[in-house]
Amino acid sequence: MFAVLKTGGKQYKVQAGDVLRVEKLDAVAGQKIQFNEILMVGGESLTIGVPFVAGAAVQAEVIDQIKGEKVIHFVKRRRKHSSQRTKGHRQHLTLVRVTDVLAAGADATGVAAATGTADARRAAHNNAAAPAAEAPAKPKRAAKAAAAKE
Repeated sequence: MFAVLKTGGKQYKVQAGDVLRVEKLDAVAGQKIQFNEILMVGGESLTIGVPFVAGAAVQAEVIDQIKGEKVIHFVKRRRKHSSQRTKGHRQHLTLVRVTDVLAAGADATGVAAATGTADARRAAHNNAAAPAAEAPAKPKRAAKAAAAKE
């Protein structure tokens, strides 16, 4: 059985036992995670999602947090302003091993969903900002407005 999953803006065709290098996830080595954005599940019958397959998931175990190979970006300007610049970049990646492909029943597994570090930061920021947004109006302003109406 195989599945096509989406994570980090990319799509991967996986089956049990595959080892993947995906964009950095908010997980530690040895942790079991679950990818819930499944585009297609195949095997005996093919199920295509619109946009995702309901109840399907891919479970994986985090092997390690690694860095990708270095990419060199070299810029050279010629003529009157002769200048050179070299920049390098190494992408942060997560190494995962696919353990199971579930065609249905992913909601009842209890395994943590795989989220990227940007998703985790965004969720933490939204949760921290929510109580501040629900704070009541300042009492001085309310008293001043009531006095102005009288």
